[in-house]
Amino acid sequence: MQVRVDYLQIDPKYPLHQPEAINVTDNTAPIKQEIDPEDRLTRAKSLAPLRQMLAFLWPHKSRLMAAGAALIFTAGAQLTLGYGVRILIDEGFSGADATGLYKAVSFILIIGVAMAFGSMTRFYLVSWLGERVSADLRSAVFNNLVHLQPSYFETNHSGEIMSRLTTDTTLLQTLIGSSVSLAVRNALTLTGALTLMVITNLQLSLVILIAVPITLIPILVFGRRVRKLSNKSQQSIAEVGSHAGEIFQSIKVVQSFNREIAEKTGFAQDVERAFVIARSRVWQRALLTGFAIFLLMGGMISMMWSGGIDVIEGRMTGGELGAFVFYAVMVGTAFATLAEVWGDLQRAAGAAERLMELLQESSTIPDIGSNTVTSGQRLHFNAVKFFYPSRPDMPALNGLNLTIQPGESVALVGPSGAGKSTVFELILRFYDPASGTIEFGGKDLRALSLTAWRQKIALVPQQPALFSGDIFYNIAYGADNPTQASVENAAQMAHAHDFIAALPEGYRSDLGAQGVRLSGGQRQRLALARAILVNPELLLLDEATSALDTESEWHVQQALTEIMRERTTIIIAHRLSTVMNADKIVVMDEGQVVDSGRHEDLITRCDLYQRLANRQFESGAEGGVTGHAS
Repeated sequence: MQVRVDYLQIDPKYPLHQPEAINVTDNTAPIKQEIDPEDRLTRAKSLAPLRQMLAFLWPHKSRLMAAGAALIFTAGAQLTLGYGVRILIDEGFSGADATGLYKAVSFILIIGVAMAFGSMTRFYLVSWLGERVSADLRSAVFNNLVHLQPSYFETNHSGEIMSRLTTDTTLLQTLIGSSVSLAVRNALTLTGALTLMVITNLQLSLVILIAVPITLIPILVFGRRVRKLSNKSQQSIAEVGSHAGEIFQSIKVVQSFNREIAEKTGFAQDVERAFVIARSRVWQRALLTGFAIFLLMGGMISMMWSGGIDVIEGRMTGGELGAFVFYAVMVGTAFATLAEVWGDLQRAAGAAERLMELLQESSTIPDIGSNTVTSGQRLHFNAVKFFYPSRPDMPALNGLNLTIQPGESVALVGPSGAGKSTVFELILRFYDPASGTIEFGGKDLRALSLTAWRQKIALVPQQPALFSGDIFYNIAYGADNPTQASVENAAQMAHAHDFIAALPEGYRSDLGAQGVRLSGGQRQRLALARAILVNPELLLLDEATSALDTESEWHVQQALTEIMRERTTIIIAHRLSTVMNADKIVVMDEGQVVDSGRHEDLITRCDLYQRLANRQFESGAEGGVTGHAS
């Protein structure tokens, strides 16, 4: 059966460094640096990040081309309205009968119907593309993130990552489904209207052509400011979400210490900070739009004055002036829209940049091994040395040598900081050693397929991770196509079936977020049932009973006795009474093995083991250990 690795909390919250070879790695080698928010604000002032969105648009090129055709058709239809205005004034209003008026109105009606059909088609297609690309991008980012090493999520706030997956993709959806369409349509309208203006009256066109370049000045000046503030605004919103998520996850601690008022004050400050940044961004966008419209209106007023003089003096007809004014209004409207859309493009470029950073992240634990993983082999640590990146001068493991035979139960004991949890992290390949090797069946773990290796392992952590959903889903999480009977059998072996059956909906009972509706002992037994169901060859127990009451600990211990039979088991425990019956107890200190053997031998010869036992006896926690020794 395939095995799914359960959750493990890693204590040192720093990024992991990538090894450079299979046999030798260097945990002090530099890795790609995280981008500081302030640095991000000063980089890349162009729309270059948006070009990377083409990779998500191209698979839907048929719809993209159809949307483009509908957009061009609609823009062309809109431009022909100028001709309708011309014949309406020259023939409809000035004719001796209603023939000219009928002709002009009929023409405008036909164009109106064409514009309605084209706009409907364009709106549907571009909106579909926006939703599709947004969904594809979310999936691509998630699919990449789920393979990153756990340390990445400890150095990057989950709230910020969620903000990028939701808020930033929504910005891009709006951009593709609306803003880009507006920009292209108005660019076409602008080009067409300027061309028809030149054809209609060159002299008046020069007035508009002078005003257009002047309008670009506020777009360039304020556009850059909008981009910087948009990036900063998105960052502040992510921090707000991260803050709120952290408080809600620890709401019991917050309320037990009466910190509601302090947290409300702190959250209000974060929200206000985000508002101030957003207000600055909105002000810059308002200035951009206002200046662009003001300059264009100045040009249009000049044009209308000059054109009016030409009509009065007979150099052009009223219909020609009407058509020219219509085109000029289209130019002004197009420029005003482009000025506003430019702000959207700047903001979306910041969102695309943030999402591309997530998409381009790669795991520092390479899965390049190709050797097969055979069963029934020994696990061997050969002179393993490891440093956490935060402490490059302090080895967490210092030349560790340890051999675990197949089917053997091995307990790791020692003071805090001895390196016990680090052993688990290296076995699971959440980290790779700086020097030395970890071998399974004589093969370096880095030479094995990472997926195949982890399928052999099940972890039962001290704080089990349960997911939103029902009990069946949580027990069956690591198994392939489990049946109701197999899930119930695993629950019975984990001494969990009785309390599950007592719940109103049994195995379909919803657990709430992170299993909040269950006690600590019940959550631990569900984690054991999950491990039992996947039938692992190597079982890792990370202080699975240290936080439980006496009755819960008894149930868990009974379950452990059954699951540990005939499989390799490694146990981390501070309560020595829980590991006295292990085949081998390994005493660790300062990243090294101090001694190993059975409890009866260690209690007489190992000073550190005796000291640990005596301290527990003095605290009244482990009287059975010292009593046995005496």
